[in-house]
Amino acid sequence: MTLFISTRGNNDKLNFEDVMLRGLAPDGGLYVPETWPILSQDEWRNLVGKPYTEVALAVISPFVGNCIPKAELKDMIEAAYASFSHKAVTPLTQLDANQWLLELYHGPTIAFKDVAMQLIAKLMDRALTKRGLRSTIVCATSGDTGGAAVEAFMTCDRIDLFVLHPDEKVSQVQRKQMTTSGSANVFNIAIKGNFDDCQNQVKAMFNNENFRDQVALSGVNSINWARIMAQVVYYVISSLALGGPDKTCDFTVPTGNFGDIFAAYVAKKMGLPMGKLIVATNENDILQRALKTGKYDMHKVIATTSPSMDIQISSNFERLLFEASGRDSDQVNHMMASLKQSDQFEIPAKTLANINQSFAAGRADENAVSATMKSALSDSAKLIDPHTAVALSVAQNHLTDNPMVILSTAHPAKFPDAVKAATDIHPPLPAHLSDLFERTEKYDILDNEADKIMQYIKTNSRVVN
Repeated sequence: MTLFISTRGNNDKLNFEDVMLRGLAPDGGLYVPETWPILSQDEWRNLVGKPYTEVALAVISPFVGNCIPKAELKDMIEAAYASFSHKAVTPLTQLDANQWLLELYHGPTIAFKDVAMQLIAKLMDRALTKRGLRSTIVCATSGDTGGAAVEAFMTCDRIDLFVLHPDEKVSQVQRKQMTTSGSANVFNIAIKGNFDDCQNQVKAMFNNENFRDQVALSGVNSINWARIMAQVVYYVISSLALGGPDKTCDFTVPTGNFGDIFAAYVAKKMGLPMGKLIVATNENDILQRALKTGKYDMHKVIATTSPSMDIQISSNFERLLFEASGRDSDQVNHMMASLKQSDQFEIPAKTLANINQSFAAGRADENAVSATMKSALSDSAKLIDPHTAVALSVAQNHLTDNPMVILSTAHPAKFPDAVKAATDIHPPLPAHLSDLFERTEKYDILDNEADKIMQYIKTNSRVVN
């Protein structure tokens, strides 16, 4: 059975269920498998052409181990993806001879976060029911995680969900998806600040032992290993569709928090041959600068048309630093302490060299994003959102003989103003969301102050020990 350890050296070794319910390790680190489960090339080949749910079961089972009987896990996976509007769950669309879009927006909230969140809700609800427990989930969102979490958890009676988003810094569609569920167990907090402020507050709550225990705190941001695990599946299925494991694909991923592209790296660690993994950033280009210079140096967050990537603290980068340093938790602790103290750290040369063996990076400014949305429509008859446009723009500078898979992380209707400005087309919402703007919103605006936020959560959570 796979056990999990912290990137910062805590000696606890936990099973999957414990790691999922905890979210963040007590020492502030992120959980990773103690050893990577590896599938043989024949095992990968046997998955070629199989349905999404069957591939998901093969990829996820080694991490879950004996925490959940395989038949029950299979049922939960099938239930999680039954709500997706496309039979393939995450279909590939061909753009030209060697470029493909991986469409990740066919879930209920039309963004890639649904792929993981729909499954996690079922896994968490089962674990809590089995243990006779309740949980308070607090998550920070730059837009899409919040809506996906609300949609997934609003019927989970054992969970109270608190979503922190940066006030007036998400799209109107994103905000409405978070704030109109009408569910008694869902609470939305608009923080006067940016996404990094929201994320810092959540991390501080996890590091506050008294508060964490008092409200039985858990998290579903991509700091939670279960989120990463579920996202590995679509890299596997797209690679196998394009010739894997006997042929490698390159992947370009629009990312701010590094979780989505780290899932691709996990597929590689599990033995699936992968080409280059390309980090696509918008003008908040801290990851691109870090991979180029070896210096992770925070700048002021710039508001862009791809707000889900308006981030300077890329939490999941810590997982990669741990792996690339040879699992040197002392080195990771040193870097994270430097980040907390001075908003920057240096990546040691050997660690950086290891990172750059698997990864490359690029940046798309607002002009490039707009031009790419326009050209995708004229050249490929494809309407794309700004985040997808960031990736498509960056991908053009990294084309090889390998198939290039560009992750399309959100439906264009999530960001109608930006899409219309670039293409003169206002993308309509899918039918199941057509009344979104008529739904009643409920959220509270709070200052970026830990005491006020924690008191709000304690007042509204049904778990106060």
